[in-house]
Amino acid sequence: MIDNSTAPAGDPVVLGRDWAVLTGGSPASLATGAELIARWSEPHRRYHTLDHLAAVLAGVAQLAAAADDLPAVRLAAWFHDAVYDGRPGLDEERSAQLAQSRLPRCGVPAARVAEVARLVRLTAAHDTLAAGDRDGAVLCDADLAVLGLPGYDDYAGRIRQEYAHVPDELFRAGRAEVLRRLLAVPRLYRTGRARELWEERARSNMTRELASLTSHRDTP
Repeated sequence: MIDNSTAPAGDPVVLGRDWAVLTGGSPASLATGAELIARWSEPHRRYHTLDHLAAVLAGVAQLAAAADDLPAVRLAAWFHDAVYDGRPGLDEERSAQLAQSRLPRCGVPAARVAEVARLVRLTAAHDTLAAGDRDGAVLCDADLAVLGLPGYDDYAGRIRQEYAHVPDELFRAGRAEVLRRLLAVPRLYRTGRARELWEERARSNMTRELASLTSHRDTP
């Protein structure tokens, strides 16, 4: 299992082995793993790449003790941005549908397939997470771990690249709104371990980026 304290590089060979261990390595499973790695390697991606997949898997490993169904959370990490066209909400829905299509042929039980799809849909808007949803908390916290890791500026720059088609003024306004919404919640992370690891630095990083966005906007 991938388990590093900082965001690991997304080595497709290592990730392929991780997938095979997770799903049993049948021919159908290996074909699905290859498809997922190809999707995460699409050339239009700048942040939602194999590196992000590896980082989320690493975050899940760090928070594993808080999960009820760890295999479901790990599978959801693999699928959560498997479809990425820069259309929030629709991407997550299509990713969930992909999980529902592919996982049965990998021998994953129907109840777990349903849980994986539910978890993938949660990542469209982390603030819809219900109290007591331990698996959802682990996945969402791992997905947001980047906010509190070293290399935040690189992450922010890659997000901007993925929205290169959006004019600067509109992007700054939209990005600032996202940051304000994240900073407004009393606890960014739902698991105690994630708060210990990432909360303080995440708030510092986002506050700094927000100040940069708003000061740029206010400059004549």
